[in-house]
Amino acid sequence: MLDILVQEENERESGETGPCMEYLLHHKILETLYTLGKADCPPGMKQQVLAFYTKLLGRIRQPLLPHINVHRPVQKLIRLCGEVLATPTENEEIQFLCIVCAKLKQDPYLVNFFLEVIQDPVLHLCRRQSKLKAMALQGSASVITEDMIKDQESVTTDTGQPGQPEETPAAAGAEHMEKEDELPQPADELSFSLDELNVTSPPESSTACPNQDYNLVNSLLNLTKSPDGRIAVKACEGLMLLVSLPEPAAAKCLTQSTCLCELLTDRLATLYKALPQSLDPLDIETVEAINWGLDSYSHKEDASAFPGKRALISFLSWFDYCDQLIKEAQKTTAVAMAKAVRERFFIDVMEPQLMQTSEIGILTSTALLHRIVRQVTSDVLLQELVYFILGEHREPETLTDINRHPLRHRLIEHCDHISDEISIMTLRMFEHLLQKPNEHILYNLVLRNLEERNYMEYKPPCQEDKDVVENGQIAGAVDLEEDPLFTDLSPDNTLSAQEWLSASPPVSPEHPKNDGKTEVHKIVNSFLCLVPDEAKSSYHVEGTGYDTYLRDAHRQFRDYCVICLRWEWPGSPKSLEKCNLEASFFEGHFLKVLFERMGRILDQPYDVNLQVTSVLSKLSLFPHPHIHEYLLDPYVNLASGCKSLFSVIVRVVGDLMVRIQRIPDFTPKLLLVRKRLLGLEPEGPIIDHMTLLEGVIVLEEFCKELAAIAFVKYHTSATP
Repeated sequence: MLDILVQEENERESGETGPCMEYLLHHKILETLYTLGKADCPPGMKQQVLAFYTKLLGRIRQPLLPHINVHRPVQKLIRLCGEVLATPTENEEIQFLCIVCAKLKQDPYLVNFFLEVIQDPVLHLCRRQSKLKAMALQGSASVITEDMIKDQESVTTDTGQPGQPEETPAAAGAEHMEKEDELPQPADELSFSLDELNVTSPPESSTACPNQDYNLVNSLLNLTKSPDGRIAVKACEGLMLLVSLPEPAAAKCLTQSTCLCELLTDRLATLYKALPQSLDPLDIETVEAINWGLDSYSHKEDASAFPGKRALISFLSWFDYCDQLIKEAQKTTAVAMAKAVRERFFIDVMEPQLMQTSEIGILTSTALLHRIVRQVTSDVLLQELVYFILGEHREPETLTDINRHPLRHRLIEHCDHISDEISIMTLRMFEHLLQKPNEHILYNLVLRNLEERNYMEYKPPCQEDKDVVENGQIAGAVDLEEDPLFTDLSPDNTLSAQEWLSASPPVSPEHPKNDGKTEVHKIVNSFLCLVPDEAKSSYHVEGTGYDTYLRDAHRQFRDYCVICLRWEWPGSPKSLEKCNLEASFFEGHFLKVLFERMGRILDQPYDVNLQVTSVLSKLSLFPHPHIHEYLLDPYVNLASGCKSLFSVIVRVVGDLMVRIQRIPDFTPKLLLVRKRLLGLEPEGPIIDHMTLLEGVIVLEEFCKELAAIAFVKYHTSATP
């Protein structure tokens, strides 16, 4: 039969229906085949019917689904798919469902034929009674026949399907209503609003919506549970096609009338709970890239196997699928699914693990959160993840309310945990979070506290005072290079005037040199000169100069600018006249902890110092004028009691200069430690004051990195 239909179509002009196809449509051949397939009589008939439907829809070029005698039996056959898992017809079922999904992807409007209208007895009775009253008022009571009253008594079955089984696809809904009510309406008009009836339902109910069903999705959801991995992957692919359809009615039905959100989140929760209580953070971080469609793993073939790897790959694969599904989904569907993941998985399952007191549990759950932050690509899911971690608050922080969002507070506190492993992992999580393309992350952690620039001491301009310049910069401020702390500088520590002439951007009419900014060479030299000469070791080792950071800083700053472009940040700081400078300044919980960590750089392990300085350098790279001013301008006039990154480093250097005097042969030991860290010297006897010496090296490198960032940011902003 199929060969005849294909041959007939090939012999005719495009779009013309031949007599064989007309016979198939008008004599309801597909209905007959469906009946035989449902009964599976003779045995194996269901398999043959599914294969025929699949080939018919796939090989016939003219659109068949709009025909009521096609989409009605197709809808009925869809209901038979996925009823029982691991059946002999499972392969044919998924092939049939996928071809239907592909056809809907080609013509999204066709999805309305597959949104079934479920006649609710109460709503149906109300509608019927209103109709009868209206007819009685018009003097038409004589038309109320016994048959119409019998129609009124046709209630639905317990499953919500009409009394006459299998006869209520949405496209047939209009015809059905025309016979009963003489009021043909499309499917979404048949859906009575619950609000109009003062009936409320939970936003995410596992039961079906009282007026519509989406059996195509339900069948695919059942097949995602198939023990055959290939069938499950094909079902996931079909769902991905359906969620991307732009039809609003389908999107609403998908989220309100199916168990899609519950399936996604429940499986995430189940797979997360199946993970071992303790996993090595390095294993979580380094497990190979996860692709949801390639979730195959053989323990015997894996040379780098570890306990729990199979469970970890399964969890990350399913999370990747949820992420991709939300990324591809229609907007309202994506928002609903992402909110479900946040409420049913992030909050209900992950948060208790992150808030526990067991160090092993904290470390494992934080490492998993870090992996999720790295892996997420959907903007909508990222937004919900950010709200989960940081909360939605955008007003400036105060010391009294830093615990408003308990999880945010706990995670920031973990950056300064007694366990160095927990501190490093939490700092790494925040470092990757800051690199995500979401404006709320940086605003919540830092920017909201710098908005009013009340970290500055401001003196209103007047005729008597000529020292005050724009933006509160005081021209007579003490030059740090004249400070006694920096008088023992060697010529190698600064850049010469000739070098600056070639390195600095040329002065142009659009960018005059005196544009209100502190001259960049002073800023750069201030950072380069912070560490005293006797505490420097980089100039003894080739290839470790300040210029080595310039290339990386330029690349990273360019990447950050691309991310931040859409956020429309101002190009210059907010005018001090418009700032509320009377309010007390608090840098925020996040910067407070980072500054405290930075202040202890000489007494902390090397790995902790590397991570703290890495997070601070990432923050400094953001192209926001207030961040640049607060973190990278040594000449900003701080208000009383306020501290900045530069002032914290100055205090560290002051402590260092005192401690240097107590350590004999400090400079040779420092150089030896640097060479060992670079692998230029073999490991030897333990050196005294190793933590201090490693901290000094990190401090020197961090100052060079900040100098490079300051120069690159100035150069980029000053170039026309």
